[in-house]
Amino acid sequence: MSYDKVKQAKRLVTGVKQTRKAIDRQLVSFVVLAEDADLILTHPIQSLCEQKEIAYTYVASMRELGKASGIQVGTAAVAILKD
Repeated sequence: MSYDKVKQAKRLVTGVKQTRKAIDRQLVSFVVLAEDADLILTHPIQSLCEQKEIAYTYVASMRELGKASGIQVGTAAVAILKD
């Protein structure tokens, strides 16, 4: 499950803006997006991942993704950074 992958990540960034910045800087190895987030937020990240050939997946819940990331609020996107 991708929640576990996020929980085990050594370095990650949360949120759409920070994820986009990390992708642009080529720091990302994997992206996790929330299915229940607005497509206006997640679709551009998905397109950017496809363009840059970065693996990504969707999980069901913003709230659970936030919790897996160690924050108290939901998040639409999380980027796991390269080691």
